[in-house]
This record gives sequence, C-alpha cells and structure tokens, in this order.
Amino acid sequence: MKLILLGAPGAGKGTQAEILSRELQIPTISTGNILRAAIKDGTPVGLQAKAFIEAGALVPDSVIMGIIEERLAKDDCKNGYILDGVPRTIPQAEAMEKQGIEIDTALSIEVDDEVIIARMSGRRTCKNCSQTFHVVSNPPKQEGICDFCGGELTIRADDAPETVKARLETYHRETEPLKAFYAERGKLATVENQPTIDATTTVIKNTLGI
Repeated sequence: MKLILLGAPGAGKGTQAEILSRELQIPTISTGNILRAAIKDGTPVGLQAKAFIEAGALVPDSVIMGIIEERLAKDDCKNGYILDGVPRTIPQAEAMEKQGIEIDTALSIEVDDEVIIARMSGRRTCKNCSQTFHVVSNPPKQEGICDFCGGELTIRADDAPETVKARLETYHRETEPLKAFYAERGKLATVENQPTIDATTTVIKNTLGI
C-alpha cells in the first residue's frame, strides 16, 4: 500500500503514520524527520532548510524532491510506503507523478485550526531521535525524557504559537488544494479527527479497509 497522509501541521499525521507503518509493515517517509536530521548534523541542505522551517515557510521543492527520490529507491520501500509531509504543494505532487512515484490513497486528517494551536503548544520532541510526545494526549513516562532513547524533550521552534499560526496559513494556501488534486484522480479519502489517537486510528483503518 502506497499512502500519502494529508492534514494541517499538528493534525496527527506523524503519530498515525507510525501506527500504520507497524500494521502494514511498510516504512514511513517523513520529510520533517529527514530535514531535522540534516539540520542537527549541520549539512548544507540542513542549513538551507533551517531558515525556512523556523519562519513557518515551505522548504524549496528541489530540496524535498531530491530527498524523497533517494529514500524511495531503497529496498524497504518495494512493498509500499507512507509519505508524511510530502507532497506539500501541487507542483510537488505533479513532480512526483512525473518521477513515476505512485500512490494508492491520499488520506486527509481533518482538524480545526483552534484544536491544532492548542495541541501543538503541548507537543514535545526528542532532541536525539525526533520522537514526539504530548503533555496531555501522549505524555512520556518521565517528564522531559524520551521513552525510546532517554534524550531530552524540547519544544521545537516551529511549535511556538505564532509560528503555528503562520504554518496554518501556509497550509491552507499551499497544501490544502492537494485535496482537490487527489479527489480529481479518485484517490482522496478524508477522516474527521477523533477524541483519542486510538479512535482516529480505528476510523483510518476502516476507511482504508485494513
């Protein structure tokens, strides 16, 4: 199964991608994690991307497409994959089609902006492994410490309320039109956000027939 997860920043795409990845035994390709690793390592691409991300703007297509094409060429993607955070724009989606990157379903998780702003202010990210937690809905076992690697949990610069608002404006302008793009191709499925992570997963699995 080849999936794209759509939805505003903070809609829960990363969390649901991890769950579906385990269920379907296919990798999640998250541009956010790839880019954050590059930023942490101080690579040329990382330094380039850093200014865009911290301003709540989109990273240029040329950077994103190169990263994605390399990743999908790896052996673990032969039986399918989940794309989280790409494509972000119609030109990116068109570029993916030209590159022969196929998808079965574009799944959009629908969440109100007010809910997202409240949700992201409680998000914490591990400095070491980029695992995410939430102080209310998905807290770590020990406050401020990653369950997986013991790293320090921090508030990412792009989770600050003013940055979140800028990112939501960018999403509605640049990314939301992808819903119509994939609807025209008969590949769009939408899921309303549920009160819990598990409930959202159940609705997604029912929608995908898994």
